[in-house]
Amino acid sequence: MKIHEYQAKDIFEQYGIPVTKGSMATSAHEAKAIAETLGCAVVVKAQVHVGGRGKAGGVKVAHNADETYAVAQNILGLEIKGLPVKKVLVAEAVNIVKEFYVGITLDLTVKKIVFLVSASGGVDIEEVAAHHPEAIIKVYIDPLLGLQPFQKRQMAYALFTQNEHIHQAMDIFEKLYHVFCSLDCSLAEINPLVITRHDESETGRLLALDAKVVLDDNGLIRHPELEALRDMDVVEEEDEVEARNNGLTFIKLDGEIGCVVNGAGLAMATMDIIKLFGGEPANFLDVGGSSNPNKIVKAFQIILKNPKIKAVFINIFGGITRCDDIANGLLEAHKQMDIHVPIVIRLAGTNEEQARTILNSANFSAYSSMEEAVTQVVRLAKGEQA
Repeated sequence: MKIHEYQAKDIFEQYGIPVTKGSMATSAHEAKAIAETLGCAVVVKAQVHVGGRGKAGGVKVAHNADETYAVAQNILGLEIKGLPVKKVLVAEAVNIVKEFYVGITLDLTVKKIVFLVSASGGVDIEEVAAHHPEAIIKVYIDPLLGLQPFQKRQMAYALFTQNEHIHQAMDIFEKLYHVFCSLDCSLAEINPLVITRHDESETGRLLALDAKVVLDDNGLIRHPELEALRDMDVVEEEDEVEARNNGLTFIKLDGEIGCVVNGAGLAMATMDIIKLFGGEPANFLDVGGSSNPNKIVKAFQIILKNPKIKAVFINIFGGITRCDDIANGLLEAHKQMDIHVPIVIRLAGTNEEQARTILNSANFSAYSSMEEAVTQVVRLAKGEQA
């Protein structure tokens, strides 16, 4: 779940990360009032879940309250990459001496949290990674040991030369790591982290000029208060929203074989093997560990909305999920719906034999071999004889 910059800055502030002063406005009048309260030049920034706001005219400096009104009115009338701007952040403008990039994300290839820091801040970090990978320093965090002091020093010394900035940076790294872990984030980013100062006599201080946080949807059950940060105006796939509301994890793809699977790992493996055997998966769908037959009914209702579906593959490895409940769910779906495509079933695990008995009574059969089942469903999807 993405949240807006103003929300991410509020979180950073709660965790002690220094950010610019400012507030969110939904009208030009509110923006003007915020500028009057701040009493300085401000930056008015569109709050939309897309990049490239600056290039699209969604980030402007205003030098007084009246100018803030005019700038906010203009930005609130914009549409950036198809998204209308309904909110702006009005934040104090600061004197920037140097910009840096700091971010934390997950590297799934090594199964660790990774810190990314660079002296090339304020720009698209993907572009830097593509053209100047040497400009990005990666520091991997052991999930058991956590962020170590020597790692904070390594990153701080790579970016800064003055002791005051090094100590400030180490403190910010620690607090950003705390944000990432405490809130179950998949991304926590400061771009740019800046050195700012009023005049040449000052050493300057570090400040998070921007803030980006992406929350892992699967962690929201532990942070129900964060659900309120979801922007309901964001256009989401209707099927994905319906699936989430019914305890399913669903992502639509471009293929023709619908997948109903329990467990994210098995779901990924199922899509891989379908591709390996020459088919194209139409979706990722994880029914989770529940043994509720109604989940299967809902899964079929969502999958079969897609007119491209030519076959459905049910692949269940029963653990917490009971195979007989999956079988009952399939039969219930068959009663409630006009299922016009062939269904291939592979079952193994808890209550497997009971499930086969239930399916046989309704003239369904189930494979125990993944290879045989996938071969069958790919053939059916291609219109070949099984």
